[in-house]
Amino acid sequence: MDFLRICDETARRVEEGIAGLAGTPAAGAYVRMGADGTPTKKIDQVAEDIVVAYLRESGFSGTLISEECGKANLGEGAGTLFLDPIDGTYNAVGGIPFYALSMAYAEGGTVIRGYVRDLAHGETFYAEKERGAYRNGERIAVSKTRLLEESAMSVYGRKFNPGTVLRLGQRLRRWRLMGASALELCYVAAGRLDGFIDLRDTLRITDAAAGMLICEEAGGIVSDFDGDTILFPDEVTVGKCLVATNGVIHRKVIEYLR
Repeated sequence: MDFLRICDETARRVEEGIAGLAGTPAAGAYVRMGADGTPTKKIDQVAEDIVVAYLRESGFSGTLISEECGKANLGEGAGTLFLDPIDGTYNAVGGIPFYALSMAYAEGGTVIRGYVRDLAHGETFYAEKERGAYRNGERIAVSKTRLLEESAMSVYGRKFNPGTVLRLGQRLRRWRLMGASALELCYVAAGRLDGFIDLRDTLRITDAAAGMLICEEAGGIVSDFDGDTILFPDEVTVGKCLVATNGVIHRKVIEYLR
């Protein structure tokens, strides 16, 4: 399977399909309750329908796990594809240019390829396990920031309560809330952010699988807020916390969160 080629063509079709929809009231129309337990907006459904149709056309064989449809069998293949057709739906509906398509492919329970396309700007992030991470075909690496006082991080507190991360937040130079976790993980990978922290317990494998691999392949570290390995189930109704950094400041971040 030429995963990168399939993802590029999928992204192209999604970009075309939502071009006249993003930023309009129609994009936010309620369609149904998604498999992940959150409302599916029209723009989510349009994007997912495009992806599923192309996967069938391309001959992809395996299990699809998506926030909207849940788990679907697209053939007898042993692999699993984790999909978030629109990561950052609120941004997409509101016309805020920070939302993405996220796709990750796993075999034997291990994610081995990750792909994130910035749908507002056409920027592509890609990684293959043990082969590095790339942005638009160029190798990327995490930042070298060593001090929290010089760092810039995207930080989400539990239920949007900044009190859960206030002690850490007081140490950071810059605190951001950008609204699309897949892209934020890629920004850590590219050295644009020094860390991404989400302590809401709502991050799902479809949100994070691709971005986690891209971040790690760029030299970053991804863990739970205790510093341990995150184990996501293949289930979109289960959320987790996540801490991703450039690795250099990871231990210090974990200390403050504790």
